[in-house]
Amino acid sequence: MRESIAAALARTATRIECEIEYTELDNDDGVPVDSVIVTCGRCGHQTESFGTTGASVRRCLALLREECPEGQVNFYRCVDDED
Repeated sequence: MRESIAAALARTATRIECEIEYTELDNDDGVPVDSVIVTCGRCGHQTESFGTTGASVRRCLALLREECPEGQVNFYRCVDDED
């Protein structure tokens, strides 16, 4: 039976812990907006999103995976996450 892509990635990808920083970033109009910055625990690459909800954090984690400067395909998680 053929292994699914998701199963293959789960088997081979590394779990990387990330740090979350809550801050304010200026939007396109120069208005400060509550935001989040997530930093990769391995290489220090950062992504940022407007908002401070779980969706904003998940967006940053997804961006880390897409933008990895080392070309890796990892699973990123926040150090506060259980599991």
